[in-house]
Amino acid sequence: MAPPSKSEYRLTIHDMPSGERPRERLQHYGAAALSNAELLAILLRSGIQGENVLSLSTRLLSERGGLPGLSKASFNELSSTKGLGVAKTSQIKAALELGRRLLLASPTQRLQITCPADAANMLMLEMGILEQEQLRVVLLDTKNFILAVKTIYTGNANTTIIRVSEIFKMAVRENAIGIILIHNHPSGDPTPSPEDVQVTQKIIEAGKLLDIDVLDHVIIGRQRFVSLKERGLAF
Repeated sequence: MAPPSKSEYRLTIHDMPSGERPRERLQHYGAAALSNAELLAILLRSGIQGENVLSLSTRLLSERGGLPGLSKASFNELSSTKGLGVAKTSQIKAALELGRRLLLASPTQRLQITCPADAANMLMLEMGILEQEQLRVVLLDTKNFILAVKTIYTGNANTTIIRVSEIFKMAVRENAIGIILIHNHPSGDPTPSPEDVQVTQKIIEAGKLLDIDVLDHVIIGRQRFVSLKERGLAF
């Protein structure tokens, strides 16, 4: 029996019906209308024998646990995956890095924090996939525009030891009027621990002495977050 033809495999985006092609859908409806698999398919451009590019993208996201898993995977891990290789892995890693740099560039554009979600969304993509606990402080002016985002501590996978003086040293140096604490839970569950609440209370009290408002403490998990202020914890 003769092997299936290339058209039966639909190896590339061009082989797909026009109404299903991710690039055409992006052109007509905008990038926000596309699924993660469709956006990834545009990057990869072609599939492999027996698996079109959209199926390949869907499988890759499923095997790796979505975009966070892709971001965490090493270059060697991805390049050894069926259907990928050095070229496709390079494209994926480059796209993810551009997205990460865009988020990191945002604070320098003087973003204004109006609610906990503003602070969480700014850092969730990056901090939500960290394997170690990390504490960052968002430094704000009188109108809650961001002056800077500083990393205070990076701990092990279970705990971070926080010295209150280090937090306010950064705030005083930048002439910040208010701060927002942000840290991640590597487990992916952003539920505050009793220690999180106790440490927040200490930091709030120290801020009062220095006339620097602690506006919130946001804990980031896997694609979700918790605001201690919204939950009435420590505030």
